[in-house]
Amino acid sequence: MLRRIFTVGGYTLLSRLTGFARDIMLAAILGAGPVADAFFVALRLPNHFRAIFAEGAFNAAFVPAYAHLHSGSERSAKLFADRIFTLLFSAQVVLLVVAWLFMPQVIAILAPGFSADPVRGELAISLTRITFPYLLLITLVTLYGGMLNVMHRFASAAAAPIFLNLSMMATLALAVFFPDAGHAAAWGVLIAGFLEFSLLAGDAARNGILPRFAPLKLDDDVRAFFRALGPATVGSMGTQVALFADTIIATFLPAGALSALYYADRLNQLPIGVIGIAIGTVLLPEMSRQLTIHDQTGAMASQRRAFDFTLLFSMPFVAAFLTVPDVIMRAMFARGAFSKADAAAAGATLAAYAIGLIPFVLIRSAVATFYARKDTATPVKAALTGVAINVALKIALVGSLAQVGLALATAVGAWVNLLLVIGFAVRAGYLELDRTLARSSAKFVLAGVLLSAALWLAARFATAQFAQLSAFRDEAALLLLIVVGAVVYIGSILLLFGRGWLRSLVRT
Repeated sequence: MLRRIFTVGGYTLLSRLTGFARDIMLAAILGAGPVADAFFVALRLPNHFRAIFAEGAFNAAFVPAYAHLHSGSERSAKLFADRIFTLLFSAQVVLLVVAWLFMPQVIAILAPGFSADPVRGELAISLTRITFPYLLLITLVTLYGGMLNVMHRFASAAAAPIFLNLSMMATLALAVFFPDAGHAAAWGVLIAGFLEFSLLAGDAARNGILPRFAPLKLDDDVRAFFRALGPATVGSMGTQVALFADTIIATFLPAGALSALYYADRLNQLPIGVIGIAIGTVLLPEMSRQLTIHDQTGAMASQRRAFDFTLLFSMPFVAAFLTVPDVIMRAMFARGAFSKADAAAAGATLAAYAIGLIPFVLIRSAVATFYARKDTATPVKAALTGVAINVALKIALVGSLAQVGLALATAVGAWVNLLLVIGFAVRAGYLELDRTLARSSAKFVLAGVLLSAALWLAARFATAQFAQLSAFRDEAALLLLIVVGAVVYIGSILLLFGRGWLRSLVRT
């Protein structure tokens, strides 16, 4: 399990690093103005739909069912995958055609603030028509990735997002040949979709599992899939409704608010992707396999190890994003068209997101115990409750805190969601909140507090020592913070947990 986590996490980390390089180019070329806002709407819309229908709901319903069939009969599993592929492809083509035809109305609904700004509105329509076919391609990528994950092949699905970053960097470098930098970035998104599709389809073909078109038939397996898909879609939709609300409300804010949300979210997504999604991706087929053979104890142990790994690797990000977000944003993005004022706005937004970072990274592992049991309905209750609180807080806070209020509301909603999921799991007997878990959680919190204090002091030291530098002042400060943070955190973990705990965590 650990090797697979590091496979997914390693490729995801490489994806995030190339993503930062891409975002640095975006910030320098697009800045935080009208063109950037229009492009980020064009990028968010297909990604929201992907999160609802592909990565979120689809994986939750498909992976446990495919894993169960694959463990029994490869022929049955292939027929099931063929039928789901046919249904998925047909539905996505219909959605794509409808979106293309009614894109002005879609933008008017999902970015209503652009109605008063014809420049951003028309540009958003044009760019979204370019990026939206990415949804069809990435949905098929998700299908192939889920099938490969069941076979314990995680590398290609984890590496695929790297193509998005490289493709956008290439088209941004050639922006002079496009109407503007926004169009260059949008075409980069579409090209990446074809590259990712080719990678996953090739890997599936090499492993003999590439699905083909099949006559549509609602047999028992397909019906069971749809019974699981419905609640999972509602649950995934709940989370995405909150993100849609961010986009909708931010379009009414001054130019630059959407960009601040984007860049803050990009940094916030680093631990979510590298840690939370990576561990959750490995945990779901692992627990599904264990529960198929009625190994309840093993499934619960796998989930507990996932919690430990998640907290171990995510706590440094929480401490850094809460303590020194301004230094991080200036060092990463404050160059070219992206000013230090833009970095300050994005930094404040990042700190608000960081309040909810722990539930962001833990939620995939928390809901895995339900999805592995083919129960996609229970997490919906928690998700919808969290969304209701989230959206209500957004409306209450946006007037006084602008985009920072949107991020803060998202963080609070994430905590509500996670705590309810854990409560439901404990009540059902899927998870035990014993002293061992409480003690380790307290130690992680203490390690985070020690790290936060060290980062705060190091940042003050860097401000005084690097003040005379005319260039790379923030970059030097960030490098110092990384070194100090690594030493303090590793020392804190060894002091609080001991080497024996680390060795046992790796061995198990």
